[in-house]
Amino acid sequence: MRSMIADRNTRALAILRISVGLLFLIFAQYKVCGSQFTRGGGFQFWINRFLTEGAYPFMVPVLQKFVLPHATRIAFLVAYGELVIGLALLTGILVRPASICGAIYMLTLLFSANYPGLHAAFWQYFGASLSHSVFALCFVTFTVGRAEQVWSVRSLRARQRP
Repeated sequence: MRSMIADRNTRALAILRISVGLLFLIFAQYKVCGSQFTRGGGFQFWINRFLTEGAYPFMVPVLQKFVLPHATRIAFLVAYGELVIGLALLTGILVRPASICGAIYMLTLLFSANYPGLHAAFWQYFGASLSHSVFALCFVTFTVGRAEQVWSVRSLRARQRP
């Protein structure tokens, strides 16, 4: 009985890992395959939008003084970072390192874009962050769990060996 539950949980974690990987490939696709995000001002548009619509106060100088002056390089890092994270999760290769990077990326986005305001109720901080915090929690789960145990390149290769 315990083995069946463990198998079910392992498969559920693999489904979540693969789903998040597919979403990250979708996020990366337009950034990598086109030039609007990396060279056409798309990245700068989003950073400026974050600045006007609600970055956490401690992130404002980082965005203004570091991110915007290096926008093109960071845009390529974001685009190809999303691609690598998506591929790692989809294939089950290097899931933990990719998940650590994904969690850092999601926390960076969360603090860059989801500030509900100084006088917001405590719960509003969580409500405002759902688009990034849910992914961050998935990445934490992939980091501490064994998300690559089934339906990964390694597990498929292990099953093929005599």
